[in-house]
Amino acid sequence: MKAEWQLAWRRFAVMLMKELKQLGRDRVLLAFIVYAFTADIFLAASGVSLSLNHAATLVQDLDHSPQSRELLARFQQPYFRIDGTVSQDAAALAALDQGRAMLVLSVPPQFGRDLANGRPTSPAMQVDTTNSVLGFLATSHAQQIVSQYGLESAMQRLGMGAEAARSLPQVQNDIRVWYNPNQEDSWFMGIAEMLNIATVFAVLLPAAAMVREKERGTVEQLIVSPLSPLGILLPKVVSMTGVILCGVALSLFLVLIPVFAIPMKGSLLLFFTLSGLYVFTTAGLGLFAATIARNLAQAGMLSILILAPMLFLSGAWTPPEAMPGWLRGLMFASPLHYYLDIAFGILLKGQGLADLQPAILGMSGIGVLVFGAGLLLFRRQFD
Repeated sequence: MKAEWQLAWRRFAVMLMKELKQLGRDRVLLAFIVYAFTADIFLAASGVSLSLNHAATLVQDLDHSPQSRELLARFQQPYFRIDGTVSQDAAALAALDQGRAMLVLSVPPQFGRDLANGRPTSPAMQVDTTNSVLGFLATSHAQQIVSQYGLESAMQRLGMGAEAARSLPQVQNDIRVWYNPNQEDSWFMGIAEMLNIATVFAVLLPAAAMVREKERGTVEQLIVSPLSPLGILLPKVVSMTGVILCGVALSLFLVLIPVFAIPMKGSLLLFFTLSGLYVFTTAGLGLFAATIARNLAQAGMLSILILAPMLFLSGAWTPPEAMPGWLRGLMFASPLHYYLDIAFGILLKGQGLADLQPAILGMSGIGVLVFGAGLLLFRRQFD
């Protein structure tokens, strides 16, 4: 029995080295892996923002009163950026149509006089909501600014100063921001992109390694070798898992931590252990693609078909609460959904095994089914 185990281990080590050497010869793929885990994550963390920043704003002041100037002066950075003035409605509409402005704020004539006399007056806002998220944020911030100015003007007209305002009954809203106190978009976007890239390679690399055997005609040699299907499959998955974990380490210690100061509050050992489990089990989807594809191009297309639902149903781009009920149920079939909870829980919240147990069980259950199905299809191909 001991001799059999030694022989199996020796075969595994030889096949593992063979997979790593084969990957090392593919310099284009290696360069793509390094780029994806470094430059791509840097661009996602630094170039993608979910908040409103420097929204291009044009103003149309038809009153030119102290009140109108005070209102327009409140549209300040970092939310808004005043890019100039327009005098005609046609020019304002043209600026919106051409994308030169996101928001046009028009102050009507007699704005200051109506405000001083207590008569209703209505500034007009035209907002480009081509990007619905940024348009909604711009509208919300602008409405808040105008409403606050109107309230302050009404209180001044009634002779109520700041001291009188503080004496009125108020509802105090105390907000405590946890885990990301400065609300840095780079923290969320950087980690989410790293997990997405790990998922892409967890599916693509095992599929490419197997399909490459078909293209080069070496799969027939493996079939007639004394290796079992598991003996052929396991080194491929283990080697690719190790490569992906090295890429994740590269992202963390070369990009996310030193450049964006992302705190690592939890156990890195636990994070890499669960990441290895996730990558290892998700490789079953790549094996499924490899059993169907005849060449690398087909494997890539099948991987896209597999990855797209996983990414969009993970909750990384759309909160689960914003999804329709029937689609929210499908989200729990995506292993990336659980991996996101695990990664953010460990890295930003400092959670441990006890807190992450539901996500670990969900990810492990789906992973075992996926890997088992991939292995079964792989065995049938050899049969």
